[in-house]
Amino acid sequence: MIYPKIILKKGKEEPLLRFHPWIFSGAIFRIEGTVHEGDIVEVHSANNELMAVGHYQIGSIAVRILSFSNIAIDDNFWMNTIQQAYTLRKTLHLAENELFTTYRLIHGEGDHLPGLIVDIYGETAVIQAHSVGMHHSRVVIANSLINIVKGLKNVYYKSEVTLPFKANLAAEDGYLIGNAEKGIVKESGLLFLVDWIHGQKTGFFVDQRENRKLLQYYANGRTMLNLFGYTGGFSIYGLQGGAALVHSVDSSARAIEVTNENVALNFPNDTRHQAFAEDAFKFLNQSNTTYDLIILDPPAFAKHKNVLHNALQGYRKLNAQAFEKIAPNGILFTFSCSQIVSKEQFRLAVFTAAAQSGRRIRILHQLSQPADHPINIYHVEGEYLKGLVLYVE
Repeated sequence: MIYPKIILKKGKEEPLLRFHPWIFSGAIFRIEGTVHEGDIVEVHSANNELMAVGHYQIGSIAVRILSFSNIAIDDNFWMNTIQQAYTLRKTLHLAENELFTTYRLIHGEGDHLPGLIVDIYGETAVIQAHSVGMHHSRVVIANSLINIVKGLKNVYYKSEVTLPFKANLAAEDGYLIGNAEKGIVKESGLLFLVDWIHGQKTGFFVDQRENRKLLQYYANGRTMLNLFGYTGGFSIYGLQGGAALVHSVDSSARAIEVTNENVALNFPNDTRHQAFAEDAFKFLNQSNTTYDLIILDPPAFAKHKNVLHNALQGYRKLNAQAFEKIAPNGILFTFSCSQIVSKEQFRLAVFTAAAQSGRRIRILHQLSQPADHPINIYHVEGEYLKGLVLYVE
């Protein structure tokens, strides 16, 4: 199949030679043929050498690369690429494992499908498109998922808030295949209620699975505060690990309701847990409880570079408050999920807060995203989750 051509300026093919999956608009010399946002295009060097095939889009990132080979982006392409991702999840002992019925199947550039996220929740897959090209391909993606993922019955499309708003797609969330309301999934054998229709992101934050498991290791006998707790993932693992007391805090009253439901699913009538629908900063300021295990897992403080400074100030302020509240010999799990905040910038913000506290603090673990959120070695921008586990004397 012949696609419209993107001809690059001389010398601008260098990122493609390093297999970087993005072409920026400033690298384009000319376009041959009629191209609409979301179309498949060929990318050629200034010498007219075919270098890649990808989705065209309007904006700074002009092409998201789907293949560095001259292949058709057809049904076989989608089946083969999604099958490769599924094989990896089986290798990770996530797919087809009765202890794990939730995991990320497609992680954008990390699975060679930039602009696409797919999370599995038992019998339901949730698709999230971040590009017009992936939006146009949603039906073939859904059909491929049903054919590949064992036991999958439903595919829900949830992209209203993630697609480029200037594209005027009038996209609506809804089922592409099947129909199911919220469900209960397993993670490490623990049960979680997931509402992919009304919940944040795709319904559940699967990226903290391994970090939750690490927290369980430290929880025994400790008083624990889970700030920005969403639906209580860290709290459930803390209770499983033997925490003496767990407080879950989130500004969303609905998230707190689900947190309480998740506690009841796993630990019925357990009096060790309390949940509070309140602003995290306000709760930290007003709480008189002494905690010796604190989790800070805020939403992204920065989604654009123009607010990076404010975001770093937010991380510094939040961690400074935690250092004031945490008991001697306490443990702090602190995270940033802002992609534009580097590991070094986040660590500096936490270091500044630590120095301000005057306490002796040691790093026990440096954390990242789990293996079902793989990082394409040629696309370092894919590393978004940063975390530190600190021992506070």
